[in-house]
Parts: sequence; C-alpha cells; structure tokens
Amino acid sequence: MRKLIECVPNFSEGVNMGIIKQITDEVEAVDGVRLLNVDPGKATNRTVVTFVGEPEQVIEAAFRAIKKAGELIDMSKQKGEHPRMGATDVCPLIPIANISMEETVEYATKLAKRVGEGLQIPAYLYEYAQPNKSRSNLSVIRAGEYEGFFKKIKQPEWAPDFGHAENDVKRGATVIGARDFLVAYNVNLNTTSTQLANAIAFDVRETGRSLRESDPITGKVLTDNNGKLKRIPGSLKSVKAIGWFIEEYGIAQISMNLTNIEVTPVHVAFDEVRKKAHERGTRVTGSELIGLIPLKAMLEAGKYFLRKQKRSVGVSESELIKIAIKSLGLDELAPFNPHERIIEYLLKNTADTRSFNV
Repeated sequence: MRKLIECVPNFSEGVNMGIIKQITDEVEAVDGVRLLNVDPGKATNRTVVTFVGEPEQVIEAAFRAIKKAGELIDMSKQKGEHPRMGATDVCPLIPIANISMEETVEYATKLAKRVGEGLQIPAYLYEYAQPNKSRSNLSVIRAGEYEGFFKKIKQPEWAPDFGHAENDVKRGATVIGARDFLVAYNVNLNTTSTQLANAIAFDVRETGRSLRESDPITGKVLTDNNGKLKRIPGSLKSVKAIGWFIEEYGIAQISMNLTNIEVTPVHVAFDEVRKKAHERGTRVTGSELIGLIPLKAMLEAGKYFLRKQKRSVGVSESELIKIAIKSLGLDELAPFNPHERIIEYLLKNTADTRSFNV
C-alpha cells in the first residue's frame, strides 16, 4: 500500500486570485500529487491549500509552492487579520496512510533544510518535527509576527533551524513541521465586537486567559514565584482560539484550531462557544470550516444533534451529513458541498482514484 501524506501550507495572500493560482499551479505540476482544496480569505488575507500524495512528491510540490510564493508575495506590504510571519507562513505535513509520524518528521525536516539552505528563507521546525519543545508551538514561534522578526531572529534562542538568522524583507520566514490532523473552524457571532469575541475565545481555549489582579481585563497580570504567568484555563482541551472581526462578512468570529478532534470534536466546540456566547449576551449564528474535515467528524456531529433532538441516529450517511451542516450552520456564509470539503470524498471522487488507494 502506498504511503500518503497531506500538506496544508498557508500563504499570506487571500485577495489576488492570480497569485494564488500561480502558487497552486506549482503544486499541480508535480506528478502524483492531488490538489484537494484551495480556501482563500479576503479579510485574513490568507489562503489555506491542501494537497496529498506520496512523501517525496509532496515535499517537492511544497518546495515549489514555497519558492513561488516568495517570488510573488511581498511581506513588507502585506496586511491581514490573521497572524503571519512569512509569504508561506506555515507548512505542516500530516501522515494520512501507511506512514508513521516519525517518518513524516523526517520529510518535514528535509523540506525545511531545503527551504532554508536552498531558498535562503529562514525556516523553523514545529510540533513533532521540533526537538526543542520550548519552541515547538506555532503561536510561540510566530509571536511578534513579520514586523517583529527583524529583531527576534537575532536573539540566539530564536535562530532559525535552517537558513541565516536574517529576516527576509520580502519573503519573511516560514515554519515547517509535522502534526496530527487539525480542523480549522470558525464560529460566527451576531456582533461586530472583537473584544467580545476574544473574551469568548479566552473562555473556551485550553490555555484560557492570564490571571489578573482585581479587574480581569485591565488588572495587573499575576505571576508565580518563578515569574511564570498564572492562568485561568479554558473549558476546551486541544483547542486554540482567538476572536476577530471579519469585514468581508461584517461579523466577529471565534477562530479555532481543533488540534485533536478525538478530544474536542467540532460539535462540542460549537456548542461550548454557543453556551459561552449566550452567557456574554451574544448569539452564535453559524460557523465556517477552513479547509477539509474527516468524514467521521461530520457523522459524529450529525448523530450528536439527532440525539439532542431525541431522534433516532439510524439514518443514512448523507442524512447525517445534512443534519450536521444545518445544525452547525456551515452554510451560513457560503454553500457547503460535502464532496468538496470531506477528505475521504475528495480522495474517492476523482478520475484516478485507484492511484490513491489507501
């Protein structure tokens, strides 16, 4: 059986579709690689691309895409709602079939070395690919973003894993790693308040919020005897979240990364945000999936909402998916086609399916 890995690079361009097309053309030019999804966001000025294939072909496609993005995107002029540090902001590899995480780490390291040394773009390893666990978290690496990296990269503890310790003015730096399957998921609110959205995000995300003296917003941040920030944990494990306002839609959202959907499934995250939003006087109106989602997650969501309605879960797969879409409001902002967003359907519903048997 063939080894398959998925690659989900995030490029710091979500407006100019001509640039995005030139980048994805590089991916599609590599034999044996399937481009599964291209998901641009105007307000975030970011595009999430998903492709899959055998490891050597995937890292070749990723390298070509990173190279092309560096040629076309000028980070000194780039602005957007989403945190970012480079033209190719992050490029994770995910084991899909017949390959271990350890092997995937080797391919991620190989790609990062090629980017850092071959393209002279500062490259950082993250998640499973990063042996130094104090700098394996993406948000910790990216702190300061592109503008702050000109100073940050000069600090000995923040020297890149590959490439020179000099932030590239045009291309920035990039983060490459190996991780488990992650679901990027946004929940829509009936408010325009970023402050309110952030408050809800802090309520639910695993890291919660900093503990403050007296006032929870303006009070002095408290630390322990070792100088470490004291925190109030959030209610959801394996969830990262921030709040933001999306001008394109005219609403605020809770933007989440569900890093382990076995621990916190999509439907649990949705209902918890709905609960916390209600407590703060606002309401969830729907949600938005960024990229792809496993079939199992959609089926579990359908069953969850049927049980809440005290109805039988003994319905067809297509009916479960329909209930999940409607209950989560996944079609509020744009039509949701399960054959374009569920990874198993994408791998099956293609002309050359047999070459991707897992």
